[in-house]
Amino acid sequence: MTDDILKTYRYFLKDSIRKTIAFQLTDQNQGVPAPPIEKPYPEGATLIDLPGPDEWHGIFQADITHAIGNRKSHRVYRDQSLSLKELAYLLWCTQGVRGKRFHGHAYRNVPSAGCRHALETYLAVFNVDDIDAGVYRYLPLSHQLVFEFKDDLLSQKMIIASLNQSYPGKSAVTFIWSAVPYRMEWRYGLAAHKVIALDAGHVCQNLYLACEAIDAGTCAIAAYDQEELDELLGLDGEEEFAIYLAPVGKVRR
Repeated sequence: MTDDILKTYRYFLKDSIRKTIAFQLTDQNQGVPAPPIEKPYPEGATLIDLPGPDEWHGIFQADITHAIGNRKSHRVYRDQSLSLKELAYLLWCTQGVRGKRFHGHAYRNVPSAGCRHALETYLAVFNVDDIDAGVYRYLPLSHQLVFEFKDDLLSQKMIIASLNQSYPGKSAVTFIWSAVPYRMEWRYGLAAHKVIALDAGHVCQNLYLACEAIDAGTCAIAAYDQEELDELLGLDGEEEFAIYLAPVGKVRR
């Protein structure tokens, strides 16, 4: 592709995004009620209360300057568990709710376009104190986990879904973020798909820094088998689908 053609392509791409944002008639503009900001869970589901900020004393190993300066990707983890306090801290840093909740919005610890927060957080838990191995989902509004299912082959299935990368199945826990696109489409229409990807970046960067703070490590993964991962989590691949994942474990410094 020549430079002139590339410049023309970029111009029309930017112009298309601008027009999409400025002129699209969205469901919000038409008065459609906002979708829920958190997926419901079945009646009678097993819920696990997570330790809150007042209970995190003693887990921190680094301040924010150290965390930013030493952030890196880690793909090898020690055979050591995470505490439930540490897991709760990582979840709070990446999707935790703070401040007011109003009109279908909830302020969280990561930025999101229009405060829409289109992501859900699933956890493939392998080695976390006080909870059994299995798949869980984070409930930001109540700071709880809901148990989704147990699978004796979870480690192998995570590796297969990650295109045979081993570390998503050999971590203490692997974070998997899904997108519920209508939460963002309700306000932004087609432009939602750009900002959902930006939101995922915000969330994973917070995970990197939070891991450094508790002497753990992570590695963002965008290379995975979409159908395999969606099927593993029980997602339909249309109204909700996996978008990003990151294994977490204790590391050797």
